[in-house]
Amino acid sequence: MLLLYLYAFIVGSCIASFINVIVWRMPQEISFVIGRSYCPKCHKTLTWKELIPILSYICLKGKCNKCGNKIPLKDTLVEVAGGFIGVFCLYQYQFSWNTLLVFSIIMILLLITLMDFKTMTIPNEFLLALCIPVLIYSFVHPEISLLSRCIGFFIISLPMYGLICLIPDCFGGGDVKLMAVSGFFLGWKLTLLAFFIAIIMGGCYAIYLLLRKKSDKYSHIAFGPYICFGIVIAHIYGNAILHMYFSLFGL
Repeated sequence: MLLLYLYAFIVGSCIASFINVIVWRMPQEISFVIGRSYCPKCHKTLTWKELIPILSYICLKGKCNKCGNKIPLKDTLVEVAGGFIGVFCLYQYQFSWNTLLVFSIIMILLLITLMDFKTMTIPNEFLLALCIPVLIYSFVHPEISLLSRCIGFFIISLPMYGLICLIPDCFGGGDVKLMAVSGFFLGWKLTLLAFFIAIIMGGCYAIYLLLRKKSDKYSHIAFGPYICFGIVIAHIYGNAILHMYFSLFGL
């Protein structure tokens, strides 16, 4: 079993490494499908040894071995996070379709998170990619009714769209679409919880920025990452959270 967890970690870190490539290349309109990876400063083509997730950073001591340009630590941390996501999904769901589906969904959410932080946008291509495992998951899990999923699709996304019409730029269009897809994935109850978590997390970060005077009340923050975090927490722990909440009121 230990070897399986190691395999899951390696697969997760490799996919996360590819996510780093997408996030770096896509805003520059560089293809992430073709073309070898290279140092952004000296343009040296990287060998396979320099592309091994996590280990290459350690062996190279965080620098390009030609020009000494620093390799961003955050890229390696993303690879580590991807590895742990793989391990967690295998631990949580064992040998089932859920492992593959939930892993795919979380990794796409990780991609959306990093891209939104970097560019303040959520590309439609990512949302379409997210729809694929979400639709398959809905067939594998009929216990969440189609009605609940359809209500979830609109229950947050529609009010968000209405707010955009009244207050332009209060949310991004990508945020609305992300909530719609997540609503179909989670059903309406967990969608409300996911959005509540996103509001709390995003609000705390906004307050932090205001207190540190790194932004003002008119500044915008990337809200997509907090939606993604809320989706993951609501999916994995949502029912337990709701049960604990209602039990406080004897319900």
